[in-house]
Amino acid sequence: MQQIINGIGNLPGILKQLGCKRLFLVVDSSYPFLNIKDAIEALPGRQAMFSDFTPNPLYEQVCKGIELFKASECDSILAVGGGSAMDVAKCIKLAVLAEEGNAAIIPPLVSQRLPIDGASIPFIAIPTTAGTGSESTHNAVMYYEGAKQTVTNDGILPDCALLEPSVLKTLPLYQKKCTMMDALCQGIESWWSVNSTEESREYSRKAVELVMANWRKYIFDNDSDAAAQIMLAANYGGRAINLAQTTAAHAMSYKITSLYKLPHGHAVAVCLPEIWDWMLTHPADCSDPRGRAWLDGIFAQISHAMGAPGVKGAIAIFREMMSAMEMQNPAAGSDRADELEILSSSVNPVRLKNNPLAIDKEAAQALYSIIVKA
Repeated sequence: MQQIINGIGNLPGILKQLGCKRLFLVVDSSYPFLNIKDAIEALPGRQAMFSDFTPNPLYEQVCKGIELFKASECDSILAVGGGSAMDVAKCIKLAVLAEEGNAAIIPPLVSQRLPIDGASIPFIAIPTTAGTGSESTHNAVMYYEGAKQTVTNDGILPDCALLEPSVLKTLPLYQKKCTMMDALCQGIESWWSVNSTEESREYSRKAVELVMANWRKYIFDNDSDAAAQIMLAANYGGRAINLAQTTAAHAMSYKITSLYKLPHGHAVAVCLPEIWDWMLTHPADCSDPRGRAWLDGIFAQISHAMGAPGVKGAIAIFREMMSAMEMQNPAAGSDRADELEILSSSVNPVRLKNNPLAIDKEAAQALYSIIVKA
């Protein structure tokens, strides 16, 4: 069972509890500027640090981290940063522990949940953004030969997620917007996912309610209390997708990010209201075995959590949030038809299977034609 701990002051006690003596730090480019840096580097014991990776980490970069971990003879991992730092740390842990080594994180083995003893390398995660919830998932993302790979293994779920909202104080405003919308979309998508459970839906509800109650103060006032609530919302969102997974909005966002250079959270957020609106008008395409009446009930619950009297109102509120934050849809380039074809051909069918309504290539193209402005 993962521990969720609040406050950087608790880190020494966590390390003692988990028996960590030689820490392997996985940090991103924000680390030198963090207000918690000194507290981390003042920890007792020897430390090694790895930061040689990009925001969308590559297999070759992860391999450097694997080799450094082995050479440093560290016994535990501390990841500090956004989703990419968490992803790299998780991939390192899996490759080090799996008998298959580095092959465990690339095709064909990446799709298998290889047996590892996750407890043999304690793993603490400290998120420095409030969005992905990666500190509480058993998934990681990295790129191999240009293709996105999702690594999944129960043994790479961090033993402890330490939430320290003061790190959000100096986060760039646009990054705050993007990551917060990622958290909101994860809360909504996991709620309507065909894989949702009673437990995951409770996490989803908390994620959505916390974002809706605090987003204005967090974005426009840089309020510390609101930041703490948004960080908690992101963590709940992470716990929700860890059980239920994401759906079409995420599946359709990835090529938007690569084609139009839109950050992940922004790309997901431009997709979600259009997909939700489309699902309302295609009731016959429901693929959730619990049925359309069940799904309509879920839509109503999400709308209530967003403070809307109905589903159309919830979609309108979502769009109003985007407008208030000046987060616009991408605009097509010189050949919009080719771009729409590229987008509709790129969607991962595995992620689409989690969506409560079936979306084929034709439907995806129709949705992209709304999402991507002429």
